[in-house]
Amino acid sequence: MSTPSITGARPGAMSHRQIMEALSGLLLVLFVAMASSTIVSTALPTIIGALDGSQTQYTWVVTATLLTATASTPIWGKLADLYSKKLLVQISIVVFVLGSIIAGFAQTAPQLIAARAFQGLGMGGVQALVQVAIAAMIPPRERGRYNGYLGGVMALATVGGPLLGGLIVDSSLGWRWCFFIGAPIAVVALVVLQKTLNLEVIRRANVKIDYLGATLIAAGVSVLLIWVSFVDSSFAWISWESAVMVGGALILLAAAVWTEKRVAEPVVPLDIVAKRNTALAILASLSVGMAMFGGAVFLGQYFQIGRGYSPTEAGLLTIPMMGGILISSTISGRLITKYGKIKPYILAGTIVLVAGFAGLSFLDHDTPLWYVGASMFLVGAGVGMSMQNLVLTVQNTVALKDIGAASSTVAFFRSLGGTIGVSVLGAVLARRVTDTITTDLANAGVSGGSSSGGSVSTLNLSALPDAVQHIVRAAYGDATGHIFLISAAVAVVGVVAAAFLKPIALRTTVDVDAPAPASPAKEEALAR
Repeated sequence: MSTPSITGARPGAMSHRQIMEALSGLLLVLFVAMASSTIVSTALPTIIGALDGSQTQYTWVVTATLLTATASTPIWGKLADLYSKKLLVQISIVVFVLGSIIAGFAQTAPQLIAARAFQGLGMGGVQALVQVAIAAMIPPRERGRYNGYLGGVMALATVGGPLLGGLIVDSSLGWRWCFFIGAPIAVVALVVLQKTLNLEVIRRANVKIDYLGATLIAAGVSVLLIWVSFVDSSFAWISWESAVMVGGALILLAAAVWTEKRVAEPVVPLDIVAKRNTALAILASLSVGMAMFGGAVFLGQYFQIGRGYSPTEAGLLTIPMMGGILISSTISGRLITKYGKIKPYILAGTIVLVAGFAGLSFLDHDTPLWYVGASMFLVGAGVGMSMQNLVLTVQNTVALKDIGAASSTVAFFRSLGGTIGVSVLGAVLARRVTDTITTDLANAGVSGGSSSGGSVSTLNLSALPDAVQHIVRAAYGDATGHIFLISAAVAVVGVVAAAFLKPIALRTTVDVDAPAPASPAKEEALAR
């Protein structure tokens, strides 16, 4: 097969070598962005303990990053349809680097949460724009093969991140280097992209970015997540606080929908979202997002707090899930490229995902590690077969000029699913752990004191007596299975959505085919 066939007959198409050179820089910065999350997931119990944080703050260190990444993703995607994709990638890298450095110097848990929120702006840009740039270079039919590289890098980041985070925390460097270490690598990626990434710049006059819509969406989701974090602990489910927060969130989201219908350049294009396959892909992405983020965050805590392993050991124990992502994304990507069909792999992936979560729902503090590993592998395999392919499904239905908005819309809802998942599962975990620890301490005749579920002493196990350590470990270990049962139920929605996807054949050109020119006779008839 000749090189030009990779990118169709489009003028100025990149050769395979040029694609691989540019892809190296894109994948490098994607690796750094993803690794920054997985490094923290393993190191977070130590970090929160060192900063005197609570279980709620533990969750919000992750949620704040996901929330700002989610809110900014559609804006980055829309900007990519209007301005230089290369420049936007570089700007997002700079924001990410600055956020990483600020997070490394944080002195309190609230400061760390704020720094991670800023870092999330850059992370959202990197994750969205890498997808956009790849879509602008490679036609959908061939993209499956390159998605294998993408899946490999994601697996390496998710495997290497926890290991690296564990090694840093267990070494003399200290946990702050979990944030510092990504900055120089991101700078290297910036230099590589400056030399290799060359994409056509499409400029449009009278451009208006929907900042109001993005702000309303972010505000509405934020209020809901804050309510989830504090309901049933700071105030009751049925209370004036709940009414104000839930009612306010619904008003904000309704205003966002109203705004999106009326602005010239909506941040979430409703005409794209309304398409059958896009709507179903979004629905499935919500469940996949919960799998990807929730699994990484709470499995790290399970191994360290619930089972007593070190951060490095916890990183090693997450390898089965990352191996599942690597193997399934690589194999499914090549099969999609070969046969041009995508629905069977998405459907299979969502089914495997449910099976993996169902297996994890039986976790407790004594579950055999081989069983935990097998269930994690299934979760990883499900994510690998479905996550990137859901984006590809949507990209295949839109014109090149809408690739940015379409890609970022799917990424937006996947990230939103992860944000909601981490927040809700974290709130459920905090409540269950608090109740269990309080009850078990009382039964053991020990005063709860500072050992409530949200205090520092439950996350800083070294400061607790041995008897209390056992109670805390059992509480965290047993509660983790409960939250994955919720994840399994949510993942079923992804199966239903995948089942109703309309089967499609992936096109072999970067852009949609232009309408066939009318014959002279037809043009003459139309002129009359």
